[in-house]
Amino acid sequence: MLPHISKFGIYLNPSEHTVVRITSPYWFPEEPDWVYVTSEVNETLLNIRQIIRAEKLAEEPDSVIWGRIPLQD
Repeated sequence: MLPHISKFGIYLNPSEHTVVRITSPYWFPEEPDWVYVTSEVNETLLNIRQIIRAEKLAEEPDSVIWGRIPLQD
């Protein structure tokens, strides 16, 4: 398995209440701003919020929305 594949998944930015789906090596979120939530890249937002709630990754999981991957130069 290629090393970057293990980084694919859903990441949460708790301060911005956003999640992003990472399925390519274009950009990987970095700690501490981003928290790895799940390796299931096709997870629904509803299930992602449930994981965030169960793992206590954010104070208001229901406010979490999809974000955008930053554009790279």
